[in-house]
Amino acid sequence: MKITFYKYQGTGNDFIILDNRKKEYDSLTGEHVAFLCHRRFGIGADGLMLLNLKEGYDFEMIYYNSDGAIGSMCGNGGRCLVKFAKDCGLERGSYKFIATDGEHEASFDEAGWVQLKMKDVNEVNNYEGDRVLDTGSPHYIKLVSNVMEMDVFTEGKNIRNNNTFVEKGINVNFVEAGEKKIIVRTYERGVEDETYSCGTGVTASALVCAHNNPGFNHIDVATPGGNLAVEFDKKDSDHFENIWLCGPATFVFSGEIEVK
Repeated sequence: MKITFYKYQGTGNDFIILDNRKKEYDSLTGEHVAFLCHRRFGIGADGLMLLNLKEGYDFEMIYYNSDGAIGSMCGNGGRCLVKFAKDCGLERGSYKFIATDGEHEASFDEAGWVQLKMKDVNEVNNYEGDRVLDTGSPHYIKLVSNVMEMDVFTEGKNIRNNNTFVEKGINVNFVEAGEKKIIVRTYERGVEDETYSCGTGVTASALVCAHNNPGFNHIDVATPGGNLAVEFDKKDSDHFENIWLCGPATFVFSGEIEVK
């Protein structure tokens, strides 16, 4: 099968995108995805997405982890897919699409950043002094003071594979909270390594670092792959609404590849 692919990245979180509106790639398997995402034998990416048609929406987002398994919501991937849809000629003032965790809205700001509305969060749990919450994907948040000096791979892998989380997996975020912004590094399940950025992880980290009083929050976020921002309304310590993940989404290259 010959595949026409498009490579996009959002703050270093990179994705293969396939235009499946004509259902050309319905026969794609997990083995195909793992091969395409492999950084030695394939194209190389943190994940793969299909742009599908869906009645009542501008498109449907189907996301695969780089290991070939169907994934949960990916915030940076969602932003890249919106940019891809626009690049394909789907011009909208505001986009509405469906993903595994439900409906999403998106738009572009004046600087060209993609603003993606995330799902509401109604539960934040404590785990041995750290926080666990779901922002479309499950996330573990650990506040640290020296995030850039940490061995994120080893420490993240240990938490992701402990007895509590090993069956379903969890993404592990190490967060350093500064005066004006937070710094986030993430170990992602499905990739099983640190990625340059994780949109749902950045979102979860920002919610945990919100100021104490309810109300509007804007939090700037630095990741190894670049800068993002998260805006939201905090209702109380466990409830957040009107959550927006904002950041760049960039076309890298396109091409064709043969898969067996």
